[in-house]
Amino acid sequence: MKGIKIRVPDVPAYRATPEACGANPTPIAFAEVYLALQNGTVEAQENPLTTIEAKKFFEVQKAIMLTGHIVDGLTTQIAPHLWNRLSDAEKKIFTDVTQEAAVRASAKVKAREAELVEEFRKKGLQMVQVDRKSFQDAVLKNKPLTGMGFTQSDFDKIQAAK
Repeated sequence: MKGIKIRVPDVPAYRATPEACGANPTPIAFAEVYLALQNGTVEAQENPLTTIEAKKFFEVQKAIMLTGHIVDGLTTQIAPHLWNRLSDAEKKIFTDVTQEAAVRASAKVKAREAELVEEFRKKGLQMVQVDRKSFQDAVLKNKPLTGMGFTQSDFDKIQAAK
């Protein structure tokens, strides 16, 4: 990634990976990413495969690096004033159903991403599998967790969630 100009959101956690790999993270409004790729303002962008598909970024890029460094999540929340009105039985039902939905949603996201890898290959994009361990090691060496507002305990919990 050394020297590559990559569009990322203007958020420290999103800038950390490209900075650690020697890239030049460039904040650009999301609505302008397609045009920025098309006209060469940036050489790359950072998004999930489903976003690349939905926004047709695949039309203006030649390769996709499968780093898996950010994973989308589905979060269900309930306001405390509603949660506190629920009985223990209702809280259990809510928790059980949302956890079941999260497992299903995760499986669907993984399946769709696998499909997209093949669809993008068929469209002529180079799909590059990345050695995630060496990628992770390089990032952590150059961007310590504490510099991103995390602790080793945070990192360990995230790794255990795989």
